[in-house]
Amino acid sequence: MSKISNTISMLNLLSTGRKYSIQELATILEVSPRMVRTYKEELEKSGIYIDTIMGPYGGYVLNQSIRIPKRKFKKEDYLLLDQMIMETKDSKTKEKLTLLKDKIRGIYIGSKDEKKELDLTNETQQKYNTLMRAIKERKKVKILYYSFNSGENERIIEPADMFLFKDGWYCAAFCELRKDIRHFELKRIRKFDLLEETF
Repeated sequence: MSKISNTISMLNLLSTGRKYSIQELATILEVSPRMVRTYKEELEKSGIYIDTIMGPYGGYVLNQSIRIPKRKFKKEDYLLLDQMIMETKDSKTKEKLTLLKDKIRGIYIGSKDEKKELDLTNETQQKYNTLMRAIKERKKVKILYYSFNSGENERIIEPADMFLFKDGWYCAAFCELRKDIRHFELKRIRKFDLLEETF
């Protein structure tokens, strides 16, 4: 990732209010601790000051409220994948790229619709608010989810992002049952409970 992209990613992590050690940030961003310090310097040049906690349990913490613009996909992103899919000969790679293209296209369409006023039912609004809180506080959520294949089943998820696809809201989250990232449609979440356990 580029320097500016990594800097924004680090700011996104710190905006949750959680303290991160330099090594934790370096591991997540896949850079050296020295680069993490460079990102901090760049942010402070822009007027975003990050507190440093000294000692063996120290790290960086952001003690100010920052409104971070969401990074969105553009139409050109999934059109570029279309071109790569056409040029790829390996069928497995082609299948993976097609799935990725569909996800990016969905997020792109959703990001355009986000400019409109949210039209959510009270029930969906509660789910949305709970999941957004879980993302910010890095808390797990227990849900009862309806699947077309297996009916209702209980899941523990670690929410990462919310996005609008066609006419519905989805939550991208790590599913402990499937041990993978899954997209959960809010209208198919029958019950939900914000847990105290963090991730």
